[in-house]
Amino acid sequence: MQAQFVIPTTGQGLYEFTGQVCNWVREAGIDSGLLTLFVQHTSCSLLVQENADPEVQHDLLAYLARLVPPATDPSMRYLRHTYEGRDDMPAHIKAAILPVSLTIPVSDGQPRLGTWQGIYLFEHRDAPHRRNVVAHLA
Repeated sequence: MQAQFVIPTTGQGLYEFTGQVCNWVREAGIDSGLLTLFVQHTSCSLLVQENADPEVQHDLLAYLARLVPPATDPSMRYLRHTYEGRDDMPAHIKAAILPVSLTIPVSDGQPRLGTWQGIYLFEHRDAPHRRNVVAHLA
């Protein structure tokens, strides 16, 4: 069973779509299995992350901005792929070091996430996008 989720973004940040995934799994009627999520883009990532305290999201964004600054930062002057904007190649780097797919067990008809875990699309670009996430449940 497969589905596609479209996640609209408004710029860099974490966008939770746990509810959409849980609803789809429940409606699929599969009691136990394995859920795989895959993002079809090269400048964003997928994460399972804490969904209780928004400061976690803020700190993750701040950390990644320090780890991989924009192409205009002097420390990034070695970059060659810069014609798509100052955030493009850094977004590709972030997507290369963070997951672009997730595997989550399903039992009792629901993803077996922990108490404070949510499923997020992590947008690494500044501009708004519509991101496609493919889900496969077996």
